[in-house]
Amino acid sequence: MDAPLWVFGYGSLIWNPEFPVAEQGIARLDGWHRSFCMRSIHHRGTETDPGLVLALDTAPDSYCDGVAFRVVPGTEAETMAALRERELVSSAYLEITAPVTLRDGRAVTAVTYVVDQAHVQYCGNLPLEDQAQIIARAVGGRGPNTEYLRNTESHLREIGLRDPDLAWLVARVEELPSTL
Repeated sequence: MDAPLWVFGYGSLIWNPEFPVAEQGIARLDGWHRSFCMRSIHHRGTETDPGLVLALDTAPDSYCDGVAFRVVPGTEAETMAALRERELVSSAYLEITAPVTLRDGRAVTAVTYVVDQAHVQYCGNLPLEDQAQIIARAVGGRGPNTEYLRNTESHLREIGLRDPDLAWLVARVEELPSTL
């Protein structure tokens, strides 16, 4: 029997997985942290006015809490094709498999997407104020960057996960003029 396919989501996959889910649970991925460290030139910005999207950036003494999704058996090939079309649109993400631990104690191996620090879209360590200024004005093929931020932060809160940086960004973006 083949092992089930698990996918680890830390951003928009949490609220919009776009694949059939058999099971999901809060999970932790060690050695990475969620960060607005990737310029978005397709989904939440354009090449001439990039937005920002979340990515997993390496952080050896850190972790990221997110959601692990077990894919409906029999849909693995379609799920991977859809994920690759969505996540690898500009090659700024790298697809990896990594061990994640579900809250119920199970350890599973999950596919996830991490930022390629050598890619031109990588912008690690941007100050939060700079992130807010970019997010407030950017719009891409999947809509406003503000929508991406708000949806991710609110869904994390709904499942009991706090991300202080995202909470600060939501509050700050509300104060800024928007191009919408």
